[in-house]
Amino acid sequence: MVLVWVKFLICVLLVLLFGTRLSPYGDVIAEKTGLSGIWVGLLLLAVVTSLPEIITGISAVAVVNAPDLGVGTLLGSNAFNLSVIAVLDVVYRPGSLLASASPNHKLSAGLGIVLIAVAAGSLLLSSTAWDGAFSWLGIYSVVLVVLYLLGSRFIYQRERAMASSPTAVLRYEKISPTRAYLSFGISAIGIIGTGVWLATVGEEITAVTGLGSTFVGSLFLALTTSLPEVVVALAALRLGAVDMAIADVLGSNIFNIGFGIACFDVFSGSTSIFAAASPDHYITAAVVAVMSLVVIIGLVLRARRKPLVIMSWYAPVLLAVYVTGAYFLFRAGAG
Repeated sequence: MVLVWVKFLICVLLVLLFGTRLSPYGDVIAEKTGLSGIWVGLLLLAVVTSLPEIITGISAVAVVNAPDLGVGTLLGSNAFNLSVIAVLDVVYRPGSLLASASPNHKLSAGLGIVLIAVAAGSLLLSSTAWDGAFSWLGIYSVVLVVLYLLGSRFIYQRERAMASSPTAVLRYEKISPTRAYLSFGISAIGIIGTGVWLATVGEEITAVTGLGSTFVGSLFLALTTSLPEVVVALAALRLGAVDMAIADVLGSNIFNIGFGIACFDVFSGSTSIFAAASPDHYITAAVVAVMSLVVIIGLVLRARRKPLVIMSWYAPVLLAVYVTGAYFLFRAGAG
């Protein structure tokens, strides 16, 4: 038992090592390519930090035949990611985090609500005749992938249309593009590999808890596999890259649902992942939708002062919704 916790600690330290290097080189790439911090966060950081959840879920679905563990890890990670915004707000000293961020994040949060609503509806409707599109992929998964691609394309076009002229001040002029891409790639491989190992260690720890797979996946495994998002977002915030930090969190959420669930469906065999998973996951899905809505309201109101001194009004609301959802999930006795 002690050995498991030692491995867990080693994983955490490695995530800290690679995660704190990933964001700086993401910032370099943003300068070299002329892409906005939002798009770098959505396209690069979010995909890299999401892969541990997805690979862990694939392992749960294909290897141990535990679809609830896979789906719970993915949805629970989304809820935990949104609670990270509350942590970022506390850490961000200049003022309210969301007031300092681009209002364009409303598009990512809104897309996240649409995707999670479709996923929740698919869990409840999975027994209908529309449950299959191909022998290896259900119609609901196809819809999620299409919505993700269309939504991401719209966000990209909007970002390009609203992009300001490039600044003459170059912070990373001495760093070559080759070095930036290579260093980012090495850090990405490191955080993906460590994140997958972290999830495996998390499975070992949860094996002795005796709790249901839906509850365990939605909380403990979700927390461990979301650690890369936490570290990368905090590192981005230290650079002053507020938009990159928020985009990593929101981008990870839409990638998890839009792409991750389809991966689970492919590896679930002839049975749709939505039919195999417990409908109790709608509790986590509802929590994610409400938390995403809170983020959108925070982006709309844009109150720069923190009325609670160390945090904005939305920080305790996000944490309260997350804890309430965890309580009801536990009460449901899912898994």
